[in-house]
Amino acid sequence: MPSPPPPLPPVLAELVAYFEPFSTVRRDFRGAVTLHTPGINVLALNASYLPEDAGDVLPLVRAWHLGQDVPPLVASVSAVVGEDVGGLRVGTFAPVPDPGLIVVEQVSRLHLATWAGVLAESYGAAEWAETLARHFAGPLEGDPKSVLLMAYAGGEAIGSLLWRDLGGGAAHLWGTLDPAADAPLLNAAAELSEGEVRVSLPDISPLHLQNGKIVTFTLLP
Repeated sequence: MPSPPPPLPPVLAELVAYFEPFSTVRRDFRGAVTLHTPGINVLALNASYLPEDAGDVLPLVRAWHLGQDVPPLVASVSAVVGEDVGGLRVGTFAPVPDPGLIVVEQVSRLHLATWAGVLAESYGAAEWAETLARHFAGPLEGDPKSVLLMAYAGGEAIGSLLWRDLGGGAAHLWGTLDPAADAPLLNAAAELSEGEVRVSLPDISPLHLQNGKIVTFTLLP
């Protein structure tokens, strides 16, 4: 009897659980999990998440991506040969002092276009706003596990976050137009989670996470 495939590292399994409802295809192969979402420019929705020991499966994962005519992008907790296209720290965020200059509100799905616009702009991809809004509209329809948050400064929208009711609360998809909104937005997500929230931070963020793990996105050669 063949041995079972190796499990994903817990931090990668957490990201898959958060993003999978918004992906078009999930593919499980020898311990690797691929989320495939054509036409959407969110890295986490178009990557193969790798088990710790992925040497044997890497060529097959690469071949599958190329067969779909998409970049062979992988997410891992250990080093993988290729082009580093982004790193995250994933861990538990506890609220920090907030001067109260940024207002954070829970918004309805009617504000999805604005929410997606801020999110897209925060990643330097404002032209993707309409596409993202259309893509998220379906999965979010009637989804009681997801909440949209927006941050405002002087009435101007400067931050977007998707909170999901997973493992006490998670916020792995978010972005701001001003770093001053980062902490208030995450504080609000932590409040929804009744104290602390699981989040992903850019590796350059000065904010502190408890039990943080590094996740790297790599483009295979």
